Amino acid sequence: MTETIVQGLLLGGLYCLFSLGLSLMFGVMRLTNIAQGDLIVAGGFAAISIAPLVGGHFVVAGLVLLPLAFAVGYGLQRLVLNRTLGKDPLPSLVVTFGLSIVIQNLLLEVYSASPRSLEAGALSTGSIQLGEELFVGTLPLLILGVALAATLGLQLLFSLTPLGRAFRAVSDDREVAELMGVRSANVYAIATALATALIALAGLFQSLRTTVSPADGPLLLLFAFESVIIGGMGSFWGTFVGAMVLGVSQQVGFRFDPGWGVWFGHLVFLAVLIVRPNGLFPKTKG
Repeated sequence: MTETIVQGLLLGGLYCLFSLGLSLMFGVMRLTNIAQGDLIVAGGFAAISIAPLVGGHFVVAGLVLLPLAFAVGYGLQRLVLNRTLGKDPLPSLVVTFGLSIVIQNLLLEVYSASPRSLEAGALSTGSIQLGEELFVGTLPLLILGVALAATLGLQLLFSLTPLGRAFRAVSDDREVAELMGVRSANVYAIATALATALIALAGLFQSLRTTVSPADGPLLLLFAFESVIIGGMGSFWGTFVGAMVLGVSQQVGFRFDPGWGVWFGHLVFLAVLIVRPNGLFPKTKG
């Protein structure tokens, strides 16, 4: 059972990276990004395409990918998503749903329906011994460490920096923040740029750990939503804990039957919704 829990926590690290961008965008703009899963897949395919151009080194591919994703996210928010924001959430839902369809079909046209992966070299086969009979993969452990660092980094950014204060100000009351000199359109664009960079990082690790295909987006979106909602919308540490809960739940299900893993995670998600509809650690203002 210990191995099951450890593997669940490692899987939760990947789910956390799936979810942080979604949590960031909702926390700052109250925008629910339906295209989250497809953007993760697009990030994975982008990494796969960049890697041969930089000698096959996935680290270098990631260093190229993240600034590109940041720029794409900034442009997407400034040119498209800022026009959908308001008290009515429907326009942003419709636009991100349309973006999801466009990304899926574009990936299918360019890469075909075949799953692809990114070669991680010795990292994919390496392992670390944690106990007498417990070994964990180096790559999943790295992903968990990155997820923890990203969560901590976002929390510190929000708590200790002028940009974080601007994020909190426009989230609490955009009109008052603008009267105080905060340019909400620019703050929103930076938030989406950071979220898109995190999404691209998640896609990179997804392509390293398993495979990506154009049809994967909806399932990855579901895992991201479940992690965020279990933890509490807009709470970064809540998202981290929610991802851990989902990962462990799925691994417990897999332990009983290979077909029960994802289904068991859905059951835990529904149970949390019934007991705590706002999640385990809902975001509080201030």
